[in-house]
Amino acid sequence: MQKKDIKFSCRYFIGSKPCGFKVTCRGCQFYSPMKKRILVIKLASSGDVLRTTALLPALRKKYPGSHISWLVKDPGQQLLDSSPYLDRILVFNLESVLSLLVEKFDLVISLDKAIEAVSIATLVKAKKKYGFGMDGKGKVYPFNKEAEYSFMLGLDDNLKFYKNKRTYQEMIFEVAKLKYTDDRYELRLGKSELDFAERFFMANGLRREDIVIGINTGSGKVFANKNLRHQKTVELIKLLANQVKARILLLGGPLEKDINERILKNAGPKVINGGCGNSLKEFSALINRCSLVITADTLSLHIAVALKRPVVALFGPTSHQEIELYNRGRKIISGSICAPCYKNKCGKAVSCMDKIILKEIVEAVQDLIGGKLKR
Repeated sequence: MQKKDIKFSCRYFIGSKPCGFKVTCRGCQFYSPMKKRILVIKLASSGDVLRTTALLPALRKKYPGSHISWLVKDPGQQLLDSSPYLDRILVFNLESVLSLLVEKFDLVISLDKAIEAVSIATLVKAKKKYGFGMDGKGKVYPFNKEAEYSFMLGLDDNLKFYKNKRTYQEMIFEVAKLKYTDDRYELRLGKSELDFAERFFMANGLRREDIVIGINTGSGKVFANKNLRHQKTVELIKLLANQVKARILLLGGPLEKDINERILKNAGPKVINGGCGNSLKEFSALINRCSLVITADTLSLHIAVALKRPVVALFGPTSHQEIELYNRGRKIISGSICAPCYKNKCGKAVSCMDKIILKEIVEAVQDLIGGKLKR
């Protein structure tokens, strides 16, 4: 086969190795020419990466036959690798950045305001750019007028905290010049992750007919004070065990190891430890098996929504207006007058999360499960 026989324009062509179909280009029945080359830049956080995937079906519909790449930071790629709408996932590193600086695109959609994201979005060659870039003075600015509202949201606390009533999804669809029609995001789990959750539930005596409430104690690094204190979580667990007659599965990641150990020590033997060393997909598979999830405004919330699990979402220092639950959950909002504040730490003896009323959480759980929810 000669160079003239190679289909460089094919969506599946890689160049350094055979494509996924393991056939040569000459006479290939799978040839699919790229009509548009699109780059989505959303590096982090993982929860935002996941809910940004709501764009992908709409992009495919507006630009049929397009080749869509996504630049993301580790470990967010784990939430993208099962998407049928992506042709390529680029994990942010030197190799991927150098590649992007050589490539040409028809459209770049830049949805991250981090310096590394806007720098790349500005440098990449593309016919059109939507979202956020960087000017010659090192300042973030909106590429298109449709991005101006989202841009101002980051500059005006009054707009972000109180006036804004639009969800994150509505805003990113506007930025990308797509029509928003209550578009959902989803997370697809593979057999290995589903089998992991099945084995875990069997090993811990959890049956499919059991009401299993997952309580996630994590809050991430950026807003580390948006979770309940461990004493309040213990109190919540005891209320749920008595009033809902549910099995409680404690969830968390590596950052929650210490707090979960304290909770397990004080909450009684009926609480099951979901572990803090699971992979992102294994963590998601445990959530997938829960009847309902109680969580702060963090990654587990978006995983639960993506997996169509009922969720009780707790809000203190972050804005609840931007979160879309698609009628599958309840929001419990702190009554603190200083919330939201988007501060990483709270110097007050009683934080906004301390003012969350546990009775409201229990009532929301009872409402959502109807006292007898089963998988």
